[in-house]
Amino acid sequence: MIIEVDRDDLHRTRQVEAVSAPLAHRDARLSIAGFALTANNVTYGAFGDAMQYWNFFPAEAGWGRVPVWGFADVTESRSDEIEVGRRVYGYFPMANELIVTPGRVHAHGFTDLAEHRQPMASAYNRYLFTDTDSLYAAGREEQQMVLVPLFFTSFVLDDYIGDNHCFGASTAIISSASSKTSIGTAFMLHQRPELRVVGLTSSRNRDFVAKLGCYHDVVTYDAVADLPETETIYVDVAGDLDLRAAVHRRLASRLEHSLVVGATHWDHEAAADIELVGPAPAFFFAPNQITKRVTDWGQAEVDRRVSEAWHAFSAWTDGWLELEHSSGPDAVEATYHEVVDGRSEPRVGHVCAM
Repeated sequence: MIIEVDRDDLHRTRQVEAVSAPLAHRDARLSIAGFALTANNVTYGAFGDAMQYWNFFPAEAGWGRVPVWGFADVTESRSDEIEVGRRVYGYFPMANELIVTPGRVHAHGFTDLAEHRQPMASAYNRYLFTDTDSLYAAGREEQQMVLVPLFFTSFVLDDYIGDNHCFGASTAIISSASSKTSIGTAFMLHQRPELRVVGLTSSRNRDFVAKLGCYHDVVTYDAVADLPETETIYVDVAGDLDLRAAVHRRLASRLEHSLVVGATHWDHEAAADIELVGPAPAFFFAPNQITKRVTDWGQAEVDRRVSEAWHAFSAWTDGWLELEHSSGPDAVEATYHEVVDGRSEPRVGHVCAM
C-alpha cells in the first residue's frame, strides 16, 4: 500500500495498492519498518515542484509521494554487495516497500543509483547501515526517525551561519520557533556566545517554546514590533510572507541576512503586493553546505561532528519530546492529515508504520 498526495492540494490523499515487482539484476527490496511524519514532510510537498521532491518516488500524473525518513530491512537482494537482513536508515515514500539499485557500497551504506534519482541531491539518495551508523542507537530508532532529518538541517544551518561569521549579526530570530527544525537550530545557535537567539511563535505555543530553554527570548507573531533592534539574521522556517515582510520592516537596515529555510505556514495566503525592506531573502539549501564541508573536512569528519552534536541534542530532547504511534494505512493517513492541517502539538513526534 502507498499513500499519495494531490500535488495541487496537499490536504487531499489516497491509498494505492502496490504490486511487488520482481527485482532486476543488482536491485534490492527494502521492507519499510517505520517512518516519521513532521512539518518537514509537508515542506517537501509544498516545495515538491520547485525543489524536485516529487521526483524521488514518481507517481501517476497529478499525484505525488511525499518523502519520509525511516528504517527498512533488506528482504530480497540481487546485489552481491547487499545482504538480506541488513537494516538501513534513509529516504522513503509512505509505503510498505521500496526497490533500490544499490551502488557506491561501503562500510557505512550505499547510494540508490536508480536512474530517475540521479538529477537530485545525492544526500537524499544515501542509505545507512544501522550496524555501522554512528548516529544509530537501537533503543532510540523512534527519536532518530522523528528528529535526525530535522536536526541535520539544523546542524548544517548553524554551520552555515558560523561559516559566514554570523553575517556580522548579534541576534538570530527564528520563526516557527516551536517546530522541531527551529528547536534544533536554536539548540545549536544558543551555543554561540556571540548570538542572542529569539524565537517567533504563536500565542498558543509561547509557553512551550519559552520552557525549552534554547531561546534567550520568545516573541509572539502579533508582537513583531517588540523584536530587538540589533544587527540580526532572520531564519525563516515558517515561510509566511506577511510575517517575513513585518520582520524586514521592523529591522530594516539592521537586518544583515534573511534565510528562507522552510514553510511550516505553507498554506498561508499572503497579502497582495508585499514589499520587502532590507536584504533579499536567500533560500537555504542544506546539500550545498554539506557538499562544501565534505570538501573542507572530508566525509568522515562531517559524520563525526554531526554524530557528536546529534547525541547531545537527542539526550536533551528526552525532557520534552512525546512519541505517538500510528499503525496501518488508515491511521498513517489520518496522522498525515493531522500534520498537514497543523493540529499536532509541538511536543509530539509521530512515528508511523504501514
